Amino acid sequence: MTRLKFSAMTVSYIQYSLDYLIKSFDRLKIDNIELWAVLPHYDIYLDKNTDLYNNQLEKIKNKLKENNMKIVMFTPETLAYPYSYSHPNEKIRNRTVEYMEKACDDALDLGCNQVFINSGCGLRDIPIEDSWKNCVDSLKKICKYAKNLGINIVLEQLQPYESNLVINLQDCIRMKKDVGYDNLKICLDLVAMEVANEKIEDYFNTFGDDIAHIHLADSNHEILGDGNFPIDKYLEYLESINFDKYISLEINDSIYWNDPEKSLRESIRWLKDNNYMQ
Repeated sequence: MTRLKFSAMTVSYIQYSLDYLIKSFDRLKIDNIELWAVLPHYDIYLDKNTDLYNNQLEKIKNKLKENNMKIVMFTPETLAYPYSYSHPNEKIRNRTVEYMEKACDDALDLGCNQVFINSGCGLRDIPIEDSWKNCVDSLKKICKYAKNLGINIVLEQLQPYESNLVINLQDCIRMKKDVGYDNLKICLDLVAMEVANEKIEDYFNTFGDDIAHIHLADSNHEILGDGNFPIDKYLEYLESINFDKYISLEINDSIYWNDPEKSLRESIRWLKDNNYMQ
């Protein structure tokens, strides 16, 4: 049986420096990082080919090397920030595509060949098919650019309060088909899956090896064991199919921002106590 591989997302460290984040992950013995690629740990707005830009990437690379860590998923922020794949204004969509293209460049420079994406939310007061069409067009451009770099774009489903586009299995199927690029992969978000009342088996029966990443948390993105999701059931299934991609701890609630290390430590303890992690 393949041993499950875990990583952790850095989103809960939004109120701490990069130095603190790296030291914290070292204390937790987390080697595989899903980098939430925004301030205060990374600034995508720096102009390329400037000392500030190059120094930023070198600092991250050096920190990773010194601590024997690697980035397994590069995750730009496109939900809360001023970007939209589906906006009716073409200039906004183009700016979003350019943002993601730069993310692909930087991910590659940091040794990562996977860039995370979601559909975002279409404006809820315009026809959803217009938003869908625009989103497909944007994702096609991003996937084309990424493919030339050897990068996979990994699409996550969202919850209904976050999006009116890709929120369930059928939406994932449709988006993957409409975009039509083989480097568009799937991240299975187990919280969104539960909210949609879906089954993990159905995602794997549909996408198989195209599931490139998993986001794991208890209900409401809580610490493992603090909610009511059947975490054991998920992980037992993943073991049974010898899932060999990364399962990323997405302990993503503002209640953990004050002490993110504690929230990850408790989730890791749950994994160890239940023999999913050594």
